[in-house]
Amino acid sequence: MQESPGRREFMATLTKAVGTSMLLTAPGLSRAEFLETHQLFTVGQVIELILKTIPNAPFPKTVDTLKSGNLSQNVTGIVSTMFATTEVIEKAVAAGANFIIAHEPTFYNHADETDWLQKSEVFRHKQELLTKNGIAVWRFHDYWHAHRPDGIRTGIMNALGWEKFADANNPRVLTLPIAPLHQIITHVKAKLDINLVRVVGDTAQSCQRILLMPGASGGRNQIAAIEQEKPDVVFCGEVSEWETPEYIRDARRQGRNVSLVVLGHIMSEAAGMDWLVSWLKPQLPDVKITYVSSGNPFSYV
Repeated sequence: MQESPGRREFMATLTKAVGTSMLLTAPGLSRAEFLETHQLFTVGQVIELILKTIPNAPFPKTVDTLKSGNLSQNVTGIVSTMFATTEVIEKAVAAGANFIIAHEPTFYNHADETDWLQKSEVFRHKQELLTKNGIAVWRFHDYWHAHRPDGIRTGIMNALGWEKFADANNPRVLTLPIAPLHQIITHVKAKLDINLVRVVGDTAQSCQRILLMPGASGGRNQIAAIEQEKPDVVFCGEVSEWETPEYIRDARRQGRNVSLVVLGHIMSEAAGMDWLVSWLKPQLPDVKITYVSSGNPFSYV
């Protein structure tokens, strides 16, 4: 059947407007046929779209660089995750997605330097898995924290249901209804899917003023924030054991009623990468975007 001029005009307008396909799921149109006749979003175009929402982006110095793949490749699907682990890569491949947006490093160090890993079979296997399957990996760390509001913190607050308790002028501080610390911990563990936390302090302590510092803020930043905010309890991602835990122990010995709860770096921030999916979908409504949990690598014995 000959295609009508009206249909041709509609198809041309649609493709130009969205730059990707609403038609991959249309009956009778295969993926191969679509790729031959229509242009998808590229990795570079997706990154550019995201950066337009970040104040002062692009940054002159950032760890948020492409770790594999190239900017010009067409995106078949996006996976959001904390870490682009081998398992996450395998799941992305199985789902037909070729673009992973990860919050943390891919190659075991903050800057993803790989010169020291060239003889590592673990590194080579992961790199070959990415290359063989044409997977692009982009780190989204500095920019996501620079988003207003902070994308990681927003995801955590949503997951905890604590948005209404936050201080609008100081989002790291929350004022909750007074409750024993063990009750608050139970809520946080359930909402963030955390099996075990570490505590310095008294779980029977009544708490109201919460200082929320996910991820790895560093001991000096954590201690300075505690000095400034005077919380009843600090919920943080990770610590150096000789820094904030020792400060809390001394503070309690001196009579200060403050406790520390260490959630673990990964699970303290994972909700922010889950929230990325709902944030990004309206901007790329025709691209399949999925959150894949990289999980907690630790077991407890």
